[in-house]
Amino acid sequence: MTLIADRPGPGAARPYRFPPVVRRAVAGGQVVAAHLPGQNLAVALLLLDAGAARERAGKEGLGGVLAKALEEGTAQRDATAYALAIEALGTELVTGLDWDSFQVSVQVPVDRLTAAVQLLAEAVRTPRLDPADVRRVRDDEANALRMDWANPGPRADAALRADLFGADNRWGRPMYGDPESVAGLDVEDVTVFHSEWFLRPGTLIVAGDLDRIDLDALAAAVFAGTGGGPADRGGPIEVPVRAGRRVILVDRPGSVQSTLRLGHPSPHRAHPDHVPMTLAGTVLGGAFTSRLNHLIREVHGYTYGIRGDFASSRRFGRFAVSSGVQTAVTVPALVEAVGEIARTQAGGVTEDELAVARSWRAGQLSVELQSPRAIASALTTLVVHDLPDDYHARLREELLAADVDQVSAAAGAHLHPEALTLVIEGDAAIIRDELTAANLGEMIDHP
Repeated sequence: MTLIADRPGPGAARPYRFPPVVRRAVAGGQVVAAHLPGQNLAVALLLLDAGAARERAGKEGLGGVLAKALEEGTAQRDATAYALAIEALGTELVTGLDWDSFQVSVQVPVDRLTAAVQLLAEAVRTPRLDPADVRRVRDDEANALRMDWANPGPRADAALRADLFGADNRWGRPMYGDPESVAGLDVEDVTVFHSEWFLRPGTLIVAGDLDRIDLDALAAAVFAGTGGGPADRGGPIEVPVRAGRRVILVDRPGSVQSTLRLGHPSPHRAHPDHVPMTLAGTVLGGAFTSRLNHLIREVHGYTYGIRGDFASSRRFGRFAVSSGVQTAVTVPALVEAVGEIARTQAGGVTEDELAVARSWRAGQLSVELQSPRAIASALTTLVVHDLPDDYHARLREELLAADVDQVSAAAGAHLHPEALTLVIEGDAAIIRDELTAANLGEMIDHP
């Protein structure tokens, strides 16, 4: 057996070409489509400006409950009849929710697309929303969240988000709400949210062979009976970076591990530094070969894995690191992680590290953007973040062209090790004294 001591070098990124983008206004709404010649599968996706950020304070989780309630029948058919109709086309409704949008999509052979879009529109525009069904869905969602929140992680994630963005702001609370907020929703909350946001036209995204697709017919089906026009989307939210680190201890008595979440605010998605920020995050913590994973996993053996990256929405973003370590090494792992973030912020990246990150990120485009559903998702990025139609066509070249100075400058500008919030979910009785002695920042006990 031969032991290979040196890591193989990165291969050349595969060529990639994003399909042409077609835009048109039809029947009071917008259609954005990509032409995939010869593709027998097609995806239609209705993009609504009804993301989690639209939920009112104290009503977090509305979008998730409504997503499930759409499957409970329509004004025209009960749940069983609707399920049989959509299954007869060989498809299903796929819903998605993020901070900026609510998405509903179908994927079918091209010759079934019109019928599938008609069923999609029926569910979105005229859901039955029977009170008994809505309550059952709400209770199911609340129970699912209770089970999830019994595990390590969700409480730490919520504590970090609240500290970065403020618990009084919607974006300072969990995207899908928490067990209490979801359990507190009533039928009127769901019906009002639907009437406010689901009867606006939105944008129809289509990916498929446009020579065989009637975009006007699809638009007529999905935009019929809508109104209200687009809502004010607002501009980027300026989230100040705190002066000084903060340590938040979330007690989990008896836990043999500590769940770590480190983070600070960062720019929104359309920021001009997005590409170099992404590459800096990849070098630092966004890949298995990253600095953080090498140091915390390979050198010290503190964890099975640690990840750090930038994530952003239309109006705000955050840099965050996540991991889990044995209780005994909680503080050493935190000290090393903060130190590595500080070194990257101060010293930037090397050409060898950047070469791996560039090749990996650019090569992913060839792998990830192949299917109609992936192309449809990429089109939603253009719409949600007001990006130019040639964004994806240029993205590969921008990734490969980013140089050490650009990426190091982005690391220097957008990493803030001195302003990190460090959330530790673990056995407070065991780790509190060592955390205090480490003097990593102001100590706060999470309620």
